[in-house]
Amino acid sequence: MQQTAERTILAFLDGEDSPTISNPIHSTEVAGQYGFRAALVGGVTVYGWFTPPLLEVFGERWLSDGWADVRFRRPVFPGDLMTARVACDGGEAELKMLNPEGAAAIDGTAGLGRAAWFTELTETGRRAAEPRPETVEILTLETAPEMTELRPMPVPFSVEDAGAYARQKQLDESSRFAGASCLVHPGWIAARMTPLVKHSYTYGPAIHVRTQVQHLAPARAGQTFTVAGTFLRAYEQNGHHMAEVDGSLLAEDGTECARLRHTTIFRIRPPK
Repeated sequence: MQQTAERTILAFLDGEDSPTISNPIHSTEVAGQYGFRAALVGGVTVYGWFTPPLLEVFGERWLSDGWADVRFRRPVFPGDLMTARVACDGGEAELKMLNPEGAAAIDGTAGLGRAAWFTELTETGRRAAEPRPETVEILTLETAPEMTELRPMPVPFSVEDAGAYARQKQLDESSRFAGASCLVHPGWIAARMTPLVKHSYTYGPAIHVRTQVQHLAPARAGQTFTVAGTFLRAYEQNGHHMAEVDGSLLAEDGTECARLRHTTIFRIRPPK
């Protein structure tokens, strides 16, 4: 029997509208230079808006033993009324984030247990967190490594941080993401991959293309996580420069809370 859950949310810019931010494609000025009508709302933030309907369909288990595989098809702009739809027919669910025109800005699948592609994700051996050096190399097709472990990144995330993220970026007031022993929001987990790459490299405006995430254990706020990963490859596609990276979110005791694959455009094709 099919179960469908939906959520509507008015899209908003989840950070400062400034060309000096880490990824200036999320600013009006720089997005306009690439032909977009407004700043792009962060893709992983929009992905996180699926969380309430996902939990309605799959329950709490999804946060520690569930998966999602989503592709970012169209930009989301501030002021767009978005509909997050999760439709399940006894097995995996179909995910669609529909824009005001009814087109999918994000689509994909999700389910419980281990995803069929989980064994394809790289388990990184380099797990001890290291500080970011004062200068890092610029990421280009020429400098990009292949099958190389990245510098692991320490990420303190307090209970207060967790609650603020859920309320401010996800408009989620659920008690599961706030207060003592609260869980970390899955949108925040998906968002760790870009900072991981930038812990080893620097690059300009970027656009998220795909996220695959496998939740493996409860990720609880109030600790310093380590994000570790492997740079798989870089390549050109339709004039864009692309990167694929696998990563893991590790708790202080070494438990792997999630494993992910992140595909991104790290150099956007200049507009014609």
